[in-house]
Amino acid sequence: MSRRVVVTGMGAVTPIGIGIKAFWDGIRQGKCGFAPITKFDASEYRCKLAAEVKEFQSENYMDKKAARRMEAFCQYAVAAAGEAIQDAALDMEQEDAYRIGCFVGSGVGSLQAMEREHTRLLEKGPGRVNPLFVPLMISNMAAGNVSIAYGLKGKSLNAVTACATGTNSIGEAFRAIQYGEIDVCVAGGTESAVTPLGIAGFAALTALSNSTDPNRCSLPFDRDRSGFVMGEGAGIVVLEELEHAKSRGAHIYAEVLGYGCSSDAWHITSPAEDGSGAARAMLGALADGGVQPEELTYINAHGTGTKHNDLVETRAIKLAFGAHAAALRINSTKSLIGHLLGAAGAVELIVCVKAIQEGFLHKTAGLQETEEEMNLNYCRESYEEEVPYALSNSLGFGGHNASILIGRYNPSVSQERKMR
Repeated sequence: MSRRVVVTGMGAVTPIGIGIKAFWDGIRQGKCGFAPITKFDASEYRCKLAAEVKEFQSENYMDKKAARRMEAFCQYAVAAAGEAIQDAALDMEQEDAYRIGCFVGSGVGSLQAMEREHTRLLEKGPGRVNPLFVPLMISNMAAGNVSIAYGLKGKSLNAVTACATGTNSIGEAFRAIQYGEIDVCVAGGTESAVTPLGIAGFAALTALSNSTDPNRCSLPFDRDRSGFVMGEGAGIVVLEELEHAKSRGAHIYAEVLGYGCSSDAWHITSPAEDGSGAARAMLGALADGGVQPEELTYINAHGTGTKHNDLVETRAIKLAFGAHAAALRINSTKSLIGHLLGAAGAVELIVCVKAIQEGFLHKTAGLQETEEEMNLNYCRESYEEEVPYALSNSLGFGGHNASILIGRYNPSVSQERKMR
């Protein structure tokens, strides 16, 4: 028997708003976060647009000394985690810190530190490399800094599964609470990779959109899609064992019901052509949560806006749901905020929680015409309707597939859920 897990807090740093309220207001308004790159001179780069976090001031979330020992990806994580912990009204003085975990991942870590210190190495020699270079750079320091900032002494992990990182981090936190390793977990993903090397590297893969029009650059499921737009930010949730949440009177946003994973074992960047890997992850999450495929009405898709991903994800949905695929609402949050890499799945799960709360499904911005095989409902317009369940998909380089199923919290359901 396993324990039920609920969402009791959320925090976000995104290109369309810092904080859950600003972010969700932007989502409801269909606000897009795309603009010319300002973090470096991109005049000679093929890709000139990104979805940067704007007006972030680290001193609003941590002291200056702590901020100096963190790169941007860690600062975003600490800020979003602080909001999530406050939102959950989690009082660490009243908790056993060893029962509170921290599962915060980053797909890349700090490319900024790598670029900066490599230049210093070449220009000034090895003796001038910053002594803190390694702890500034490595991706696990997001979890490390969050746990240090808030005194989280339970199980701490840094899942690194490329663009599935945020989803895997939350999914593994769900499992750890289910199995009783911890009672609460601060979980999610963070990323800040709008750097010369980051943009040049993804552009060399032909993964990035070369559009110079902020209104026609990130186009998931559109026939004119030409790649993703790099975004940055962080999404953090507080997951909690149900009885623990009830005992302290916590507000419950939604329940995490199921988690499914698979590997394509196919190619280092391309998903399996028939969508079988992603389909298996989706079906695994549904089975884990005891929800029949025909009960699902909404999928927050990985939906990157690359030619291959959107086609294969469509095939995966058709393979998993059969005729019911035509009845699903499918949208891509990346159409509004770009691809946040390791943070994407976490921010998109927050969108799913808000969709269940408010009965609102945002449109896939910029979507005009699709292709012949891509004939599902990708939400050209927004919908106001009841959302009993939401499935969030993430697909990562290396063949990582991850899906999380959440649903409206129902207190009348028995406390113990059988493992499936």
